[in-house]
Amino acid sequence: MEHAKLPFQKWYMAMAFMSLTKKGISATELQKQMDHSRYASIWNLMHKIRESMGKRDSLYTLTGMIEMDEGYFEKATPEGTKLKRGKGSQKQQNVAVLAESTPLENLDTGITSKHCRYFKMQVLNNHKSDAINSLFINNIEDSSIVFTDKSTSYVDIADYVEVHVSEVSTEITTNTTLKWVHIAIANAKRMLLGIYHKIKGLYLQNYLNEFCYKLNRRYFGDKLFDRLTLAVAKTYW
Repeated sequence: MEHAKLPFQKWYMAMAFMSLTKKGISATELQKQMDHSRYASIWNLMHKIRESMGKRDSLYTLTGMIEMDEGYFEKATPEGTKLKRGKGSQKQQNVAVLAESTPLENLDTGITSKHCRYFKMQVLNNHKSDAINSLFINNIEDSSIVFTDKSTSYVDIADYVEVHVSEVSTEITTNTTLKWVHIAIANAKRMLLGIYHKIKGLYLQNYLNEFCYKLNRRYFGDKLFDRLTLAVAKTYW
């Protein structure tokens, strides 16, 4: 931050608003709250903070029992673009979503339910297995047990983890085996659409960084601001 054009006070204000708003805040609203004249300065500042969030979370790997699936997020396209249909559509960006998910039994009822811990979301450049393999090499402990559907992109996952369990994609699979990744996908889409509307694919990863950073620290409360300040300082100082 020592070479930043905006004063430290603006950085601290932005981090405070971004950490204390559960669902996020738009650059337009933050510009208003900070009483700043230039929208572009606030927009750039927010993306620098989001990049710091992503760098911080990239230091950690997921372990244990992990759910994995892909979500397709709408992104902005230039006017007049002739659009393809389906997964290859220019309007859709595929995102890998991973969640640590542990089954716990209620001792009173005997009912087992899955509880989530940490999440990761990564924009993928294509649907090929190489992209998935790279994701697992960099983000997953090799002692993990991974649950997915039977996508052909996941054929090599067993080479990188202890156990790979794949199931046919059905409504039951979505609601049980891959419960938490689909809840995260739905919540992320709702947040992005409600606050930021259409996002350029180039910046989608930054917005996902913010979503996951907050989700992974959902029990931090007021301490989230302190942790975010530390993460940003380590990136820019």
